[in-house]
Parts: sequence; structure tokens; C-alpha cells
Amino acid sequence: MGESGLKVLLCTTGSVAAVKVPELCRRLSELGHTLRVAATEPSLVFFDPSDLPPVEFSPPLPSKPVLRDSDEWPVGRRFEIGEPVLHIELRRWADVLLMAPLDANTLAKMALGLSDNLITCIYRAWDTGRPIILAPAMNTFMWEHPVTARHLKNLLADHGGGEFSEPGSSLQICDRINAACPNLRIAPPQHKRLACGDEGIGAMADLEQLIAAVQQSRPHPERRTSALHVD
Repeated sequence: MGESGLKVLLCTTGSVAAVKVPELCRRLSELGHTLRVAATEPSLVFFDPSDLPPVEFSPPLPSKPVLRDSDEWPVGRRFEIGEPVLHIELRRWADVLLMAPLDANTLAKMALGLSDNLITCIYRAWDTGRPIILAPAMNTFMWEHPVTARHLKNLLADHGGGEFSEPGSSLQICDRINAACPNLRIAPPQHKRLACGDEGIGAMADLEQLIAAVQQSRPHPERRTSALHVD
């Protein structure tokens, strides 16, 4: 990792835009950043973990290119007190949390405080003094649904941006988040023909925009070393 490189934790969810994960990882690695990838099970329909660039393994993190729910909750054995807790170790390791693509389901879980898989546990246990970059991607009707704006308003309030009481679109709320929340950045979706055939807003932001957001991210110098995880 270069002197300016960051430890980037890329969390990817079940949007078709997950097909771009290997290219995103490659380009960030070429810039000197170190990556670990955590994936929901639906996201793995859209890319092959073997297409990712080589990973720098950092014990006690598992030696796997992609981390998934089965690494947090392995089947067939009992957890032993004192062994590493994966979502906490990932939070300790990372400088930046990049969620790309962020599907509607995971956005809803984050906004409501649910933590029922590896990725939502990471978000819930994240040190809010460190940068978070979100790249929503979903169908146009999902993006424009009133519940999406409501969930974005929750994130605005949770990250210190205050209330958004007046009517506003999801894009307007994203603008407010980017202006008012010091450590939360949203790369809004773009308008184009979607994989489902519909045309409208909802496609994940261009990789150039996500890479620029990572390049501009710097953790707060006083990073906290502990956080509570609530099950």
C-alpha cells in the first residue's frame, strides 16, 4: 500500500450494479489502496470472487477474497469466548467504509437500525468518526418511492445532519447529507437505461465518482477504538 493509500472496506449488496465490483476493486488497488470485500449472498449472483485482485490478508481477518455471512456465523461449530468477532475486526481494520452498490433492502435495514447480516452489523458497529460512502442502486420506482426518502432522512439525522422536515426528493436529501454530515457521503444514482430495461434514475454512480470519493476521504485523526454492538 502506498503512503497515501487507505484501507477500504467495500461492502456490496444485491443490485445488478455488483457486476462492477471487480473493476472497482482493481482500480482502487491500482491507486494504492488496500481492499477487503464483504458481500451479501444476493450480490454474489452478479460477480465471481475469483475475478477480484489479490488481497492482503491481515490476521485475525480470514484469508478469503470475499467475506460473507457464513464467515460471521460459521455452520457446524460453536463460538468460543475470546475469539475474534468478524464485523468488529473489520471495523477496526478499515479507514473507509464504501457500500457499493447499496440496494434498497440494505438501505432500509441501515435506516431502521437492523443488523441481521455481516454488512449491516459492520454498519451498525462502525466508528462514525471514519468516512462512510454510500452508492445506492435500484430500480427507478424503488428510488422514487416515498419510503426511500424517509430512509435517507433517517440517515441524515443519525449522522449529525439534523432534520429534513420540508418535502423533498431523494436527490435533494442526498444533497443535504453531503453538505451537512461530516463523515457520510452519498454518491447518488444516475439516469440511464437500467438492466431491467426501464429507463430512469437508479443506476449506480460512475466508478470515477466512487473512486474520487475514496480519494478525498480521510479518517478523523482521533479514531475511537471501541464501539457497542447491539444485537
